[in-house]
Amino acid sequence: MVYMRNIPNLENIIIAHRGNHNETTPENSLKAFKTSLKENKPIELDVQLTKDNVLVVFHDYNLLRMTNKNLYLQDLTYEELKKLTLLNSHEKIPTFKEVLTLINGQVLLDIEIKNTKRIEDTCKMLVKELENYPSNYLIKSFNPLIVLWFKKNAKNIPRGLLIGEKYSNNRLINKFVKSNFLINLCKPDFLALSKKMLKEKKWQKYKEKLPILLWTIETRKELSLNEKNIGYICNIPFK
Repeated sequence: MVYMRNIPNLENIIIAHRGNHNETTPENSLKAFKTSLKENKPIELDVQLTKDNVLVVFHDYNLLRMTNKNLYLQDLTYEELKKLTLLNSHEKIPTFKEVLTLINGQVLLDIEIKNTKRIEDTCKMLVKELENYPSNYLIKSFNPLIVLWFKKNAKNIPRGLLIGEKYSNNRLINKFVKSNFLINLCKPDFLALSKKMLKEKKWQKYKEKLPILLWTIETRKELSLNEKNIGYICNIPFK
């Protein structure tokens, strides 16, 4: 059964993974997004809530890698986060509102909702902030409960299920999260797969039913722009 709804065309699309970042431009920063915007590149980003319910754009749960502070984002208020800078730059962790104001529908936003303990609060805040935003975006998550939430509460928003090669050391859990049952239950509009997974027969069959985004492309050699129903989330500039 095909679950397609009216979503952006993802075939052969090249999406900038966490914006157009490099050694001097931190990932998920306004600077990275401005560069992507100048190049008319669709943008992938990550969202999660601060302690005081501000939706911010940041990938890791812990701040150590990007700010050199061994703290958890969800334990801090936004005022506390504002005091931190990303890597060796003057860039701050942006709010989702700041990013929406900057992009304003000019390029596609591929929004990953992080798997936290506050799923419902995060989903509700995201929907609220997208209310008056131009309809050039989609959401995705590794957590099927988040995808199910959007299926039930925000059907108009295109939704995708992220699937990786391995979730845990438990073989049964790994099998379940990749199962046809779970995909049929979530009814995603697209799948986002780890790039190596497309070699498997199962996912080759799925690309006839649903658009597939492959992550994360590191080199131009990994692009195959004649693949039907396939798009690419890329670290740009390519290594």
